[in-house]
Amino acid sequence: MRAKKKVGSAARQRHNQKQTLCVRRAFQALTQSPQSISVTSVLKFFWPQRTRRNVFKESESLRVYNAESLPLRLSGFLLPAIIGVCLLSAGCSQDRSGAVVTAGQAAATPSSREVEVTRVVAQKLDAKIRLPAQLTAYEVVDVYPKVTGFVKWIKVDRGSRVKGGEQIAQLEAPELLAQRAQGQAMFQSAESQLTAAQAKMAADQATYQRMNAAAKTPGVVALNDLEVAQKAAQADESNVAALQKGANAAQEALRAVSQLEAYLNITAPFDGQVTTRYVHPGALVGPGSGPGAMTPIVQVQTLTRHRLVVPVPEYDAAGIPEGTEVSFSVPSYPGRVFKAPISRISHSVDAKTRTMPVELDVSDPQGELTPGIFCEVSWPVRRAYATLFVPATAVGSDLERTFVIRVRDNRAEWVDVKTGAVSANLVEVFGDLREGDQVALRGTDELRPDTLVSPRRAAPR
Repeated sequence: MRAKKKVGSAARQRHNQKQTLCVRRAFQALTQSPQSISVTSVLKFFWPQRTRRNVFKESESLRVYNAESLPLRLSGFLLPAIIGVCLLSAGCSQDRSGAVVTAGQAAATPSSREVEVTRVVAQKLDAKIRLPAQLTAYEVVDVYPKVTGFVKWIKVDRGSRVKGGEQIAQLEAPELLAQRAQGQAMFQSAESQLTAAQAKMAADQATYQRMNAAAKTPGVVALNDLEVAQKAAQADESNVAALQKGANAAQEALRAVSQLEAYLNITAPFDGQVTTRYVHPGALVGPGSGPGAMTPIVQVQTLTRHRLVVPVPEYDAAGIPEGTEVSFSVPSYPGRVFKAPISRISHSVDAKTRTMPVELDVSDPQGELTPGIFCEVSWPVRRAYATLFVPATAVGSDLERTFVIRVRDNRAEWVDVKTGAVSANLVEVFGDLREGDQVALRGTDELRPDTLVSPRRAAPR
């Protein structure tokens, strides 16, 4: 039994010596090649304080003392950990080319990030943008009555098509009938007075002429009687002239009453369609005060000609002359494109919306388009001078700014920009940029300013 115990004790002693030798060699490799990884911290993590005091002492360099006293549990966990740390340190001390790099050299050489870059280009803008617009009738009129009266009948309603001059309603006003009868009576009285005055004037003139002829014979007619006859003829002429003016005035008054009666007939102002009917038979309408005052009869608008009003943003309104043909689409005809020329430009920007109204004349012979609908216009945007463009992916933004990342001297630099129109896959930018500047192809806030980068020219797309 004693012999067996001696043999087992010797075997354990040889095993411990082999483990101690492996650990000592690992420690020597770490102390001869100092790295940023602290072996002392590793040992402090795995060993208790009492065991560490028996294994090593801390000084300027790490050395191993009393290696024979290392505990047996090194073989279970700590020995593989220390060896792994040694291998990791040795692997980290070499760069890709195989040269050994110390920790101080690695800290002195910062790593750079590879970034795809592209160049800022300058060109004249010739693109199209999508703008909303509203289609309105070329002519739209609310038909009002000229005189006060009751609606006797109305033959049109919403959707009825009318011709210019066609009667669409009839009013009645009894007081106009009385005014017309009075005007006719006054006119007839003036005419009868004029006729009597003209007859008297003719008789007096004939008397004067006969007396004047007889007066040529001396002593036949007294000179006083001749002068009386002459003055009577002249007075008749003046009276006839006055009565003639009175008769004319009575005739004009009768004509005015007749014209007012004509206003009782409501007619369409032009060819079009009734869009709204406001009154019904029996309603009181007219320009006066009280119920029914200033109430229109119907609303009429054109069918075959329209106005397309486009609110163009102020920075896209320049460079488009009148007569330029513009295409547009409407929701009611998906996939179909309509075209119309620019007819009127207001040349005035709305201070509230910062847009300038532009009108297009839309010809619609078949009456397919409905006034009031919203349209989408393909508005041409052109500039007479060159502006700067970058790919759309190069423009980044956060909550505070819109920017592109310029690469200069291998450093990233954020440049604030304002975007403009889009042309193909390029976007117009305005900012502190120059033609030929290199910018990151992908603008993102992950690439911070002053970051060291390695620019790589992006492949053309």
